[in-house]
Amino acid sequence: MLAGKTIVIAGASSGLGASLATQLSYHKTNLVLFSRNIDKLQSVAKTCEEKGAKTLVVRGDISKQEDCKRLYNETINNFNALHHLVLNAGISMWAKFEEITDLTLFQKLIETNYLGAVYLTHCCLPALIKSKGMITAISSIQGKIAVPEHTGYVASKHALTGFLNTLRMELADKGVDVMLVMPHWLRGTNLRKNAFDKDGNQIGESSKGHSKESISLEECSKKIIKGMISRKRELIIPGKLKILTWLNLFFPGLAEKIVMGKVKEQE
Repeated sequence: MLAGKTIVIAGASSGLGASLATQLSYHKTNLVLFSRNIDKLQSVAKTCEEKGAKTLVVRGDISKQEDCKRLYNETINNFNALHHLVLNAGISMWAKFEEITDLTLFQKLIETNYLGAVYLTHCCLPALIKSKGMITAISSIQGKIAVPEHTGYVASKHALTGFLNTLRMELADKGVDVMLVMPHWLRGTNLRKNAFDKDGNQIGESSKGHSKESISLEECSKKIIKGMISRKRELIIPGKLKILTWLNLFFPGLAEKIVMGKVKEQE
């Protein structure tokens, strides 16, 4: 069902983006890999081609409108169509709000996690409408539930969730589907290593470790691809997190206690 389809993956040079690209290669897709790191992109592209995909590598920054337009133009020039847009580029943070010394990290989070998705979606929408395609956005369970020490990240993911839920309604008669993916902590990514600290610097190797409840990139990727094939509207990974979202709706105080307890386990 995905064979021969053209799929743009933003944030494809490492982590979940690279894992998704690799898993999608088995479906003989046309993959457009987008990120700021050209060397890593080319490495991912080589792996994907060995597994049966056709690839196009585009270096750029999703927070820059001109780069998003160039990505779209190169995609159409090379493959003549666009069927799936995967919005995976993102950065995080780990700091208590009262201790933050550099508030520009909030701007950077919004530009990458939210505005970048807006820019790239706007560029790609005409082609997606033409192909009756699909937008898959890698958000976070934090797009529904607040988590301490992630004020800016949570805000950016809530913005992304609101934007795409609204866009889905606007596209209801266009044949374009929107799937929001909300995973738990993921193992094997640089998201924490690259997260902002209170001074706006990357946390690096001093980052907190993952809990035993984190999930692997391969498991997450396979679930996302199944969701793309069935054109789901929302995917929470793992599924048991749906209980927490339900608690947050009806018993928010209890949900907050659970979340705070889980965060303390990782300190």
